[in-house]
Parts: sequence; C-alpha cells; structure tokens
Amino acid sequence: MRTGLVNLPLHPGRAPTWLFNRMVKLVSAISDVVTNEYGAKELLNRLADPYWFQALSCVIGFDWHSSGTTTTTCGALKLALKDSSLHVCGGKGATSRQTPSEIESNPFNLNTDKISEMIHASKLIAKIDNSCVQDGYQLYHHSFIHDNKGNWIVIQQGMNQSYARRYHWDSNNTDYFNDAEKIACDKIGNRVLNTAALESAENRRTAVDLINDGPEHLLKYFKMPSHHEVLACDLNKRDLEVLTNAYNIQPRNYEELISVIGFGPKKVRALALISDLVFGAKASWRDPVKYSYTHGGKDGHPYPVDKESYDNSIQFLKTAVEQSKLDDHERINAIKRLKEFL
Repeated sequence: MRTGLVNLPLHPGRAPTWLFNRMVKLVSAISDVVTNEYGAKELLNRLADPYWFQALSCVIGFDWHSSGTTTTTCGALKLALKDSSLHVCGGKGATSRQTPSEIESNPFNLNTDKISEMIHASKLIAKIDNSCVQDGYQLYHHSFIHDNKGNWIVIQQGMNQSYARRYHWDSNNTDYFNDAEKIACDKIGNRVLNTAALESAENRRTAVDLINDGPEHLLKYFKMPSHHEVLACDLNKRDLEVLTNAYNIQPRNYEELISVIGFGPKKVRALALISDLVFGAKASWRDPVKYSYTHGGKDGHPYPVDKESYDNSIQFLKTAVEQSKLDDHERINAIKRLKEFL
C-alpha cells in the first residue's frame, strides 16, 4: 500500500564529496543500529514512512526540504546497505530502469515466484504514481528495497517545473488501489485525477468494462464536441492500437488493464472521464496535503555541517553496534534514553 507522499522544492546542486562520503558512513551506522536492535523488517518499515525518511535525510546533513533529499539519501542507502540484510535496487534517471534486472540479481536466493512478484510490484507502482495519479509530476526516480524474505518498499519521486513529489509504498498490503495515501506538502493540487483512490473503485470497474467491450465504440465519446475541452485527449492510431491490445488481453481487473504496455496517463484519463461523464462512475479529484518538518543541512541552514560532530556521531554509532554484539549494551541504552528528553 502507499504509505505516504511528500512534496519538495527543486534545488540545484549536489552534495559535495566530503559530505556524501560521510552520509554513506552515517547511514550505514544508523541502519546497523536499527537492524541490530529491531531487525531488517523494522528498517524497511521506517524507510517506508515519509516522515522518518525525511528525518534521516536531515540527520545525515542534506537540505531539510530539497528534492535532493530523496535521490541523495537513496543513493547513500544503496552504497551503505551493499552486502547487508537489505538489497537496494534502482535509483535516479536511467538507473531507475535497471530496477527489474537488479531485483533479478537475487542476492538472497528468493524463489522465482517471489522475484516475479517484486518485479511486477515495482512496475505497477511506477505506473500508478505516474499514470493513475495525475498530479502533474513526472517520475524520474524509483528505488525498490527488499529483505531476504521478500518484504519490500518503494521510494519514488516525480517532478514538475518547480517541485518534486515523493511517494512511499510498502508490501504490508498489496491492495494497490486504496485510499490510504498521505501527502506531506505545501502545494495543494487542484483537480488531481486519482483513479487509484478508494472512491474511484466504480470508475475503475467501468473502465475495464469499456475496454473489454471493444475499443472502436469509444471513438464516439471522443467526438462529442460539447465535451471536447473537458476530455482534452483525442485518440490517434497509436492510442487505438494500445486499446486494441488491451481488448485482446481482456483484462480481469484494473491492475491488468494499466499493466498493458503503452497504457499511460492519456488513456487512463480518457477512460476515467468517459466513465464519469457517460456512466456516472466518478473518479477521485482530491489531493490531501500535510507538510514535513524542518532541519538544517549542506546549504548552511540553520547552520553549516559540523564535520567534527558528524564524524563523532558515526564513530559513536559504530562503537555502539560493535559493543552490543559483545553483549555490552551501554551505548545502545544511552541512545534509547535520549527519547526521554525529546
């Protein structure tokens, strides 16, 4: 299920090498503490929480609300968790398209059915947030992280002209169409089409029925002049080919429909609007919003990164993990006691 969304302003620049190298070390140390105390599944659960992930990005020194918190933190995770109890696949840009092959590398020797299931989840979730949720954000980052039992999370991000939006998913519930999304954001979208929402269930069923009845009869709905501006999507030859392919498959449900190759935002929007306008099967157009909290980082807000303190934190956590493995939990217990002062 989707566990949350976050909106972040687009900022230029990248983490300097001296900082990113420390980020990898600190992420590794924090991950070791969480995994050692609570297990790999708990680390997955926390990374799936948009607020915990945002806090992690703040702690390792990135800008508190920059779009780079996603790509940089995921990049640090991929290096920090290499050869660990978690496998990080994908990343930014062209690297995101390597996700299926990286899942197939199968370092934990999972069975083929589980590998196929995870690849399907990765592709479907990208399709949902890029096509079913039409909020003006084009995906450019996709990270898929899983453990040795096949539990997984997805952290992906889209962008428009001035903002990026991060989406979090986990495998605790593989009902991909639900109403559980949370948005942490200071930008409220108007008229955001969301065919994945719970209230769009009837709209999804109608869309599947429309395709299974045959794509040719859809043409008349696109030629209704009084609705042309609302639909804003004329079918062309390529569109008809995609719809025909979907008809030949005879999808059993919406998941199978949007999984058809070439079935992107335009076709999703067209079927949603036809289902609504003609058959009264309404889709969700709401965009619930909350905002994330703040912290300083590499650009000096609220203060420049203190290298000495940063290195001390890394060393303290590493030592705490090493001592706990020797049945000396003094430092780990000291960390736990800190929450009493927060």
